[in-house]
Amino acid sequence: MSTTKYPYAFATLTLLFIVSVFINVNVGSINIPFSDIWHSFTNPTLVDKNYQYIITQYRFPKTITSILTGIGLGVSGLLMQTFFRNPLAGPFVLGISSGASLGVALMIMGGSLLGISSFLHYFSIPLAACLGAFLVLSVVMISAKKIKNILSILIIGLMFGSFTTAMISILSYFSTATELQQYIFWSFGSLSNLQWSEIALLTAIVSFSCFGLLFIIKPLDALLLGENYAKSLGISISKTQTFIFIITSLLTGSITAFVGPIAFIGLAIPHISKLIFTTSNHRILIPAVAIIGALVMLWCDTISHIPLSGKNLPINAITSLLGAPVVIWLLLFKSNRIHS
Repeated sequence: MSTTKYPYAFATLTLLFIVSVFINVNVGSINIPFSDIWHSFTNPTLVDKNYQYIITQYRFPKTITSILTGIGLGVSGLLMQTFFRNPLAGPFVLGISSGASLGVALMIMGGSLLGISSFLHYFSIPLAACLGAFLVLSVVMISAKKIKNILSILIIGLMFGSFTTAMISILSYFSTATELQQYIFWSFGSLSNLQWSEIALLTAIVSFSCFGLLFIIKPLDALLLGENYAKSLGISISKTQTFIFIITSLLTGSITAFVGPIAFIGLAIPHISKLIFTTSNHRILIPAVAIIGALVMLWCDTISHIPLSGKNLPINAITSLLGAPVVIWLLLFKSNRIHS
């Protein structure tokens, strides 16, 4: 895609985004007319009180959570793929999400065993997830400095995933039925359970992280050509790496904590963005990944809430069902282009 077409692509995606927001708010067990959705933001007095309550206290918070989740996971995946220069890198593959899950498991199921009290109320789970993600990613980054083989680093990330799965299984064995049920429901993933205070915290984390990326666009572009090239431009590799893993752990940890482990979004969204915009320039890719990630999560959430015997499907199942074929198709598409 030529640079002159980027504004048109972003304008089209923005229009699709606005339409997707209205559709996402509209879909649910109770049919709310689009006019009432529009009036709920422009003139709430014209809307039925029950509709207004559903929109402002349930559906709109869910929509905002979907947008933040898509942005955060998409950006995290882009950072990981840029740093490791590997198309299969992502929060799940590198064990970051597994570390966040272990942190939450320790807080929910290991609290009574370890004498941990949830003194931070709902902020305790995001804190535990961020610390878990930060710990795993720190080990992966230290390994990256000592082991130059990228494949070995990815294997280390997968081994951390296996390790955390084993630890969670042990915690599950000793936990109470209530604790186990709480963790299982959390692991299914849900965009519908956040209060406005939690959304405000998640918004602050995602906004702060994305704003920080403005200062490392040049280093990110340089890393795609190798560390030696980046060093020749006077870029500090260690500072850039530290910045990347702090942002990634914040985004992945907080999102995993609030909505559960969401699969394939961080892996698939950067590929879709590069396929649409055909560029490796992070000045274009970062906003592209953000809006496409938000779009995909909005539609995944919309599909999960289409009435099905009065039940909603787990969001993690929808992202996996849609994301896995996309990644397989992208890999086959790239392979065919290379051999053609």
